[in-house]
Amino acid sequence: MLNYNNVLKDELNHNGLSIREISPVMKLNLRGKRREFFTTVGKNLNMLLPTEANTSSVSDKLTSIWLSPDEWMIVSNETVQKDSNRYELEESLYNNISKTNLGAVTDVTDQFVLLELKGENIFELFASGSPFNFNEFREKKGSATQTLLNNIDVIIHHKDKNLISLFVRRSFSQHLCSWINDSASRL
Repeated sequence: MLNYNNVLKDELNHNGLSIREISPVMKLNLRGKRREFFTTVGKNLNMLLPTEANTSSVSDKLTSIWLSPDEWMIVSNETVQKDSNRYELEESLYNNISKTNLGAVTDVTDQFVLLELKGENIFELFASGSPFNFNEFREKKGSATQTLLNNIDVIIHHKDKNLISLFVRRSFSQHLCSWINDSASRL
């Protein structure tokens, strides 16, 4: 893992809403379409990739988030060692998927910042800065979407009631955190 400073030094709390950065967490991008791709990924991850739009699947160690019909983000459910960018899972997937031309495996750990938001006002915060309609999304645990939040591309994963994982590109993370901090204080 590259030596980045955390975007948030401490947990932010406003009106029953808490925001904290979860770091370091392995994040891999997978792309593929063929049946052999799904079989190989399933064996390596010990889980099925979600095939329904805007959903996710979860195992003890990993979460798989659907991004498009042939793209997923695989996220570790636990923090990983910060001193290395080498992941056994990535090497296994790369050797079994990329090297055999079944699809592509890309490490996006350093590209995305993972923020965890907890509280009852999460969707009010999102509604104030996103064109996405969260009415159905808020009722479906495990749902995921790619949308804009304050004109910044984000991936939002609904982990549980009042618990959201938000992925934002590192280059926009400081700006988004400033907006979240400011907007959350006005809820």
